[in-house]
Amino acid sequence: MTQTSKPTIDRRSFHAAGLTTFAASLIGCSNEPPTDEGGIGRLEAVWGRHGVVGARIHKPRAIAIDGRDHLYIVDFTARILVYDAEGEFLRSWQTPESENGRPTGLTFDRSRDQLMVADTHYYRVLFYTPEGELMEDATIGGVNGKGRGEFGFVTDAVRDADGCVYVAEYGDNDRIQKFSPEGEHLKTWGAHGTEPEQFRRPQNMTLDAAGRLWVCDACNHRLQVFDTEGELLSIWGEEGSAPGGLYYPYDIVFDEAGDLVLCEYGNHRLQKFSPDGESLGVWGGQGRDPGRLWDPWALVRDSTGRLHVLDTGNHRIQRVAT
Repeated sequence: MTQTSKPTIDRRSFHAAGLTTFAASLIGCSNEPPTDEGGIGRLEAVWGRHGVVGARIHKPRAIAIDGRDHLYIVDFTARILVYDAEGEFLRSWQTPESENGRPTGLTFDRSRDQLMVADTHYYRVLFYTPEGELMEDATIGGVNGKGRGEFGFVTDAVRDADGCVYVAEYGDNDRIQKFSPEGEHLKTWGAHGTEPEQFRRPQNMTLDAAGRLWVCDACNHRLQVFDTEGELLSIWGEEGSAPGGLYYPYDIVFDEAGDLVLCEYGNHRLQKFSPDGESLGVWGGQGRDPGRLWDPWALVRDSTGRLHVLDTGNHRIQRVAT
């Protein structure tokens, strides 16, 4: 048998969550980490301590990654916490307001070296430097409403290769708005519902290598894919817990081969798909032990291809080597 290193487990994070037992494959007589039964990857590390000060994390809700593989996490205290890819705490800052609610979406815009924050309950997108300086002149939105450039509850924002910004929102609106690089409103599409081109909580978005916009239509348990003008290109997914089914897909990343990995909040797992919707494997399942997830909200892929999963209900991050 080939000897492999064990995952890095921060036992303090488990004690903080009131947990005193670990999976036998991680602390017993075996030197082998959990096997990759689902075809996605192998658990490599688990880190994070539950708390509301310093480096500790309380119900993390979104994650983004920059070109240096630094991880930006927003938690339920409305703090932006920055770590390196090994979980070493680097810095933090607070969003301007949080009395009404906390941000639920983060994207790092590498073209401009900016962090985009979906400030959900303040109906706007905030822009920060990597060091945490708020770029007030860049803010998009701030007014609750149904008009052009007004928002309901903002869930995510992404920027395309031309510099245009796409903003998703849920609530009464459930739609996507497109803005110019200067923040001018260009286009709106979508509405609340279950039909094609309608949404029920478009939770997260990403642009693929071809420039297509993929939307996690979370409460419809599906994905919708659009061009940059809002034309629907494809739609797939249906509610279910078996491989191939989806239950509240919350986030999405692509690998170098063009396959995608979905974070399923409702199924407490990751699931890998081909671009046309064929299930290629699952990872996780509900639980507290390493390799298990509890209400995962989001994930990112680093420069080496590793997945960093926001294990929200367990107040931690799990890293999967793919």
